Amino acid sequence: MPRPMFSGAISFGLVTVPITLETAVESHDVHFRQVHLEDGGRVRYQKRCELDGEVLTEDDIGRAYEVTHDQLVPVTDEDLAQMPLPTAKAIEIVAFIDADSIDPVSYGAGDYYVRASGPVAAKPYTLLRQALDRTERVAVAKYALRGRERLGLLRPLGDALVVQGLHWGDEIRSPAELAPPETEVTEQEIKGALALMDTMAVEHLDDLGDTLTDHYTEALIEVINAKAEHRAPAALAEGEEAPSAQVVDLMAALEASVAKAREDRGETPATVHTMPKKKAPTKKAPAKKTAAKKTAAAPRRKKTA
Repeated sequence: MPRPMFSGAISFGLVTVPITLETAVESHDVHFRQVHLEDGGRVRYQKRCELDGEVLTEDDIGRAYEVTHDQLVPVTDEDLAQMPLPTAKAIEIVAFIDADSIDPVSYGAGDYYVRASGPVAAKPYTLLRQALDRTERVAVAKYALRGRERLGLLRPLGDALVVQGLHWGDEIRSPAELAPPETEVTEQEIKGALALMDTMAVEHLDDLGDTLTDHYTEALIEVINAKAEHRAPAALAEGEEAPSAQVVDLMAALEASVAKAREDRGETPATVHTMPKKKAPTKKAPAKKTAAKKTAAAPRRKKTA
């Protein structure tokens, strides 16, 4: 069982739900050690006191705030526990909001499962979860974790509750500086993009199946295993060529993408009809002028007496 990251209660009006927080995600990254290239020895890091040079353990290390280079103010766990902060030991629900109104860029500040602490918490926990489950709203909550106050959303997930951490508004950069120069696109190009989106649409992430497999980690583990076993890595499936950054014909690229997406899904390739190009009006060739040959009138013969 994961170690609880927080122990306290959910404050919901006058309702209190004793809970603990546990990490909702786990990392599958492959981690490397730093080694000395000459002999392969591991590179070790030791924490030493700058005054007496003693190597310290975790039990010997505390925390302090640096006021100036020469002045440090010690801060103990007891000091933090006595902070005049309502969220120090509680997840305080401050409002309810429509889930769709939260911009996805606000997410990413840590996700935690909420576990009810003991039988006494089961009923208020279930009450809050079922109430949230009947609406499209989520609870906006404030809580203190890892030395700072945080903002998050409390929502149901299956039969449990989850807290999704949010970045504070002043932590999110404005995207205005990233906008490209104003560019016009045609209605035909927009319809082509919408057709591609319809072709690639799924109802749930699970519908993507093996598409969501972390192939990079698989390939990296194969390389490590091969080196450990003194063999060549197994041949990996050849990937597709990286797309060119230069788009010559946007409509042609969209139409080809729609056809490929349908082919990848096993659908019968549908003929993608391109918009007929307007033919330039043909100019009629000017009629040839036939010069009428003027015949000289034969001179009249004079009558002789």
